[in-house]
Amino acid sequence: MRYGLTRWSPASGSVWDPMEELSRMENRLSEMFGEGERGSWMDFETLRPLVDVKEEDKDIVVKTDLPGVSKEDVDINIKGDRIWITANTHREAEEEKEGYSMKERSFKRFARSFSLPANVTEEGAKAKLEDGVLTVTLPKSQLEEKQKIMIE
Repeated sequence: MRYGLTRWSPASGSVWDPMEELSRMENRLSEMFGEGERGSWMDFETLRPLVDVKEEDKDIVVKTDLPGVSKEDVDINIKGDRIWITANTHREAEEEKEGYSMKERSFKRFARSFSLPANVTEEGAKAKLEDGVLTVTLPKSQLEEKQKIMIE
């Protein structure tokens, strides 16, 4: 049962459902620009990959899921206690169907940035991409202990 205000449309004689209208618009766009349920006009997307962050004695270890990404397409940047991980994928597929050629492309962007539990340094940092999982090991920066400042 639905509660709240709902718009009535005299043209249809029934209650107006915005989600149904959105679905109809999506289907029209798919018919115009693509084939089937989701057309190629929706094939570019930015994904937010899952991340695990583990603090060890001397390092911070970050694991990120990046399926289908090659190491050449990954950028990792750090500053202080912040890390930025971005990756772009590009895929092309060709099919022969009933005498004509169809070529499809998809582009995906993975992007994630967040604060780490400690400041890190790029000196001695290591990164590897294996089976779709990026593992970044970042040494904690050796900050001097806090010092007391005397007031004159």
